[in-house]
Amino acid sequence: MSSPTGPSNGLPVRMPRPRQPGRHRRPEPVVAPEGAPSFVLAVPGTPSAATRSLAEEVVSIARSELPGLDARIGYLDGDDAEFPTLQTVLAQTAQERTARWELARAAGSEEPAPDGPVAVVVPLLAGPDGALLRRIRQAVNDSRTAAELTEVLGPHPLLAEALHVRLSEAGLARADRARLFTVATAADGIILASVGGEDAAQAAGITGMLLAARLAVPVMAAALDQEGSIAATAEQLRSSGSAQLALAPYLIGPEIDESLLTSAATEAGCGTAEPLGAYPAIGKLALQKYATALGITPQQPTGAPSH
Repeated sequence: MSSPTGPSNGLPVRMPRPRQPGRHRRPEPVVAPEGAPSFVLAVPGTPSAATRSLAEEVVSIARSELPGLDARIGYLDGDDAEFPTLQTVLAQTAQERTARWELARAAGSEEPAPDGPVAVVVPLLAGPDGALLRRIRQAVNDSRTAAELTEVLGPHPLLAEALHVRLSEAGLARADRARLFTVATAADGIILASVGGEDAAQAAGITGMLLAARLAVPVMAAALDQEGSIAATAEQLRSSGSAQLALAPYLIGPEIDESLLTSAATEAGCGTAEPLGAYPAIGKLALQKYATALGITPQQPTGAPSH
């Protein structure tokens, strides 16, 4: 027989922890509100197995940050079968929401018809690519659903962190700027390569300043899709004293043909890091856009501490 302090055989009993008072109390986990709009990740570029894997990883990170999240993927250039288009995903989401309400009404519920957006669409873009954003907006309009479109993911300090990590993975930057060692191939000038023309390059410059502060080297943004932009930026960096350059793609990955990066690195005569890909910050920032649109507050995205 057990006693108030433990079983009669003297074995310890796992007792519940007392609630933590004051500022040391753990915050209650935030979950998606019941009936919340779906989170729809709008994926640009030509669909492929690699693109799907990347998108699924981003969505998985978002789900882990907000349990109960109804997250879906819509492809800008999909085929409605293996890679469902954004328009198809939004239409299906609206149909399912209406069907759930009708089923609940048939079961005796007196809930009014669902109001507000059926989905929040988050573009899988680090920076503002006007042409792609227009296409995403058109797909939302063509779906004839009440969907809300958010801004792109950047600029944000977490994207500067991700760029730093990708450069260090390629041996083009020190992983930790405070350590007293050097990387023989570390660049002393960074070309931040964006897509979307001059406007996108200017917007990328904000994240570029954050990256420059992390690396303590000059960073200049250039447009991959604007002829001569990469070469001119490389020349400007070299004329200001940078001898060893590196290309840092300010891209998630699917939005551009990989051959453009190879050509740009050749044009600039330097090495290149990988695109941002499914770096954890991408999923967190995508969820932050969704949460901001709904006025909810999941845990704020944070990255690794900067040294």
